[in-house]
Amino acid sequence: MIIFLSETYAQYFSFLNLFNYITFRTGGALMTSLFFSLIFGNTIINSLSSLQPAGQPIRSDGPERHIIEKVGTPTMGGFLILASVFVSVLIWSRLNNIFIWITLLSCLAFGLIGFIDDYKKIYSHNSNGLKISTRISLQIILSLIIILLIYNFLPSSFNSTISFPFFKNFILDLGFFFIPFGIFIIIGSANAVNLTDGLDGLAIVPVMIVALSFGFISYIAGNTIFSDYLQIQYIAGCGELSTFCGALVGAALGFLWFNAPPAKVFMGDTGALSIGSALGTLSLLTKHEIVLAIIGGLFVLETLSVVIQVISFKLTGKRIFKMAPLHHHFEKKGWAESTIVIRFWIITIILALIGLATLKIR
Repeated sequence: MIIFLSETYAQYFSFLNLFNYITFRTGGALMTSLFFSLIFGNTIINSLSSLQPAGQPIRSDGPERHIIEKVGTPTMGGFLILASVFVSVLIWSRLNNIFIWITLLSCLAFGLIGFIDDYKKIYSHNSNGLKISTRISLQIILSLIIILLIYNFLPSSFNSTISFPFFKNFILDLGFFFIPFGIFIIIGSANAVNLTDGLDGLAIVPVMIVALSFGFISYIAGNTIFSDYLQIQYIAGCGELSTFCGALVGAALGFLWFNAPPAKVFMGDTGALSIGSALGTLSLLTKHEIVLAIIGGLFVLETLSVVIQVISFKLTGKRIFKMAPLHHHFEKKGWAESTIVIRFWIITIILALIGLATLKIR
C-alpha cells in the first residue's frame, strides 16, 4: 500500500521516495508490527482468556511447578503475532512480489494447523491435540504446495541447488530430491520452534534473532553489489523479504512484552508452527538452508534432544535426559526458568554471529 502511494504521488511530494528504499520500509514494518502488538495485545489476550476459562492444558508428565504456576494461562497467542505480521506486511511490502505471498501462505497454512491443534487441546481438556499422523500428513501436503511454488518461481538455474557455508564453490544440485528436502526443511523448522516453546519467552527471542539475521541475508541476496562482493547467489526480488523479516521481528518484540515471565499468554501451536514454517520458507527462498541450521541451532538442539530421548528409550529402555525437550532437562536439574531462558538466548546470539560470519568466510 505504501509503495502504491509512493509511486503515485512521489512526483508531487518528493519525501515519498523514501518508501522506495527497502531498508526504510523494513524499519517501518518493524515499528508497525511492534506498535500493533502493543496496542491490540491486551484486547486479543482478554478475548482469548474469555474463550479459554481453563487456559492451555498443561502436560501432566511435565515439570511439577508448571502445573501450579502456568495453569490458566491462555494459548493461541500466535493470533497476535500473525495479525501484527500480516497488517505490517500488507502496508509496507511490494505486494506484486511473489516471495512475499509464498512466505505469507506458509505462515497462514501452518498457523491453521496449529489453530486446529490448539483448539482440540483446549476443548478436549488435554495436552494431546491432533494425532501425530494427521498433523504430519497435513504438514506434508501444505509443505509440498509451498515447495512447488518456490521451485517454480526461483530461477531454473539454481532452484534445486543448495550451497554450503564456508565453501565458495560447493553447490549441490539435488534435482528432484530438492522437493523432499524442502518439505523436510519447512516441517523440521516448524516443529523445532514448537518444541522449543516450553518456557516463558524461550522461543520468541531466538525467533526474533533468526528473523533479524534472515532480514540481513535476504537484503544482501537481493542486492547485486552486496551479493557479488560476498560471492553468494543473487536472487532478484529476494530483498523484499527483508520487510517480512522486519515485521516478524517487531511482532516478536511486541509478543515478548506479554510473554515475558510470568507470561500472560502462550503463543501455542498457532504461533510456533506458523513462525517456524516461515523461517524454513525464508531459508529456501534465500538459498541459505544450511545457514538456518546454524543460526537456528538452538531449535536443532531441542529437536535432537527429543529424537535422542525417544531412540534411546526404545532401544535400551533408558533415558539420556531427565526430560525432553532439552530445556525441561535443565529444569529437572534445578535450574531456574529465567536462567535457562537467558542462557539459551545467549547461545542463539552466538550461533547467529557464527551463521552470519559464513557469508564472508568462504
